[in-house]
Amino acid sequence: MFACTVAALALFTSSDLNVRTFGAKGDGLTDCTKAFQIALNAAAAKHVNVVADSGNYLFKGSISVPNGVCLKGSWESVPAHNGIRDAGLPKPTDGGTTFLVTGGEGSEAGAFLTLNTNSTVKGVVFYYPNQVTDDVPKPYPYAIAMRGKNPAVLDVELLNPYNGIDASENERHLIRNVQGQPIRRGVFVDAIYDIGRLENVHFNPWFSMKPKLFAWQQQHGEAFIFGRADWEYVLNTFCFGYNVGYRFMESKTGACNGNFLGIGADDCFAAVKVEQSAPFGLLITNGEFTAFHGPDPSMVLVNPSNSGVVRFSNCAFWGPCNQCAEIGGKGTVGFSDCTFVQWDGRNEGRPAVHVAGGTVLVRGCDFREDKLGIKVESGVKQVIAKDNVSAGKLRIEATDPKIVKSDG
Repeated sequence: MFACTVAALALFTSSDLNVRTFGAKGDGLTDCTKAFQIALNAAAAKHVNVVADSGNYLFKGSISVPNGVCLKGSWESVPAHNGIRDAGLPKPTDGGTTFLVTGGEGSEAGAFLTLNTNSTVKGVVFYYPNQVTDDVPKPYPYAIAMRGKNPAVLDVELLNPYNGIDASENERHLIRNVQGQPIRRGVFVDAIYDIGRLENVHFNPWFSMKPKLFAWQQQHGEAFIFGRADWEYVLNTFCFGYNVGYRFMESKTGACNGNFLGIGADDCFAAVKVEQSAPFGLLITNGEFTAFHGPDPSMVLVNPSNSGVVRFSNCAFWGPCNQCAEIGGKGTVGFSDCTFVQWDGRNEGRPAVHVAGGTVLVRGCDFREDKLGIKVESGVKQVIAKDNVSAGKLRIEATDPKIVKSDG
């Protein structure tokens, strides 16, 4: 009996494999692509994980983490590093596990690291040493692609990838404790038919705020992009300095519905842009959004193409934007218990909420300026504004007053 127990335990106590055993140097000079892939394949065969201890590992190619394998770096919590901006932070090569990615420069095809069913990457810094700091950025493939079932990205810093995480065509992805400055795209979610999760993901310009690169990011960058996702759960996420903070689009597989709690976007040309949402709705609660740069700074844009449902609850909107919300389409958009702090920053007579289409509900909200609150164009199905408070009498303008039900 004892011998059988020992034999059984041996199946579960094999040591993790260290990449250095397979020839990885961690000196920042030796290409580690082949050594890592051999280690990962060996770990899959042994049903163990792979450890990359502190070092600077250079990659001129791409790697794939097999089913059931975790690739573990030395960071126990997501770190923060200095690109060129903050002298108070260490450089990414000063300690811990750093992946120096140079492969794929000039192309967006594919990904550097691909996760598969039940595979994980954690405790690693992704750094692109050849990326420019003050010019049009160099394209690269996604740093991470998530495929299969239950892939996970944990405690990872994406310091300066062109494209961050491609979380499409998988089931039940988990992205937790991630920060950095993806320049073109942060996280792309699409073709998700079983619940995906994003938790504590923050994108700040730690790598570079130099004028040319940061201006390019604000003109082209998208922090979070959602295509088809069935009940995506997004908690405690933030982005700063993008063209669009949260973009909801319709892909060939469909549109998004989900629960978005405690999300934020600062200094984005548009904090939230809805091109299309699913009829089941985008439920956005406890959001904080600001906009004050760009040709038409707005917190919420709902495009004429939208026919789905969007609900904002207990959200705050501020910054000297043009308007807090520009709403079109045929769907329903609701604001409940929200606070509109600033709008019409250029003194052009713009409203906080401009309704050009669909059905709009504004209930229990606080308009903190004595300016035009809601403007309703012809062709709108219905607007209900009830139980709101304002710095003055809530001003509502409507081309056709019969479509507005108001207590203001």
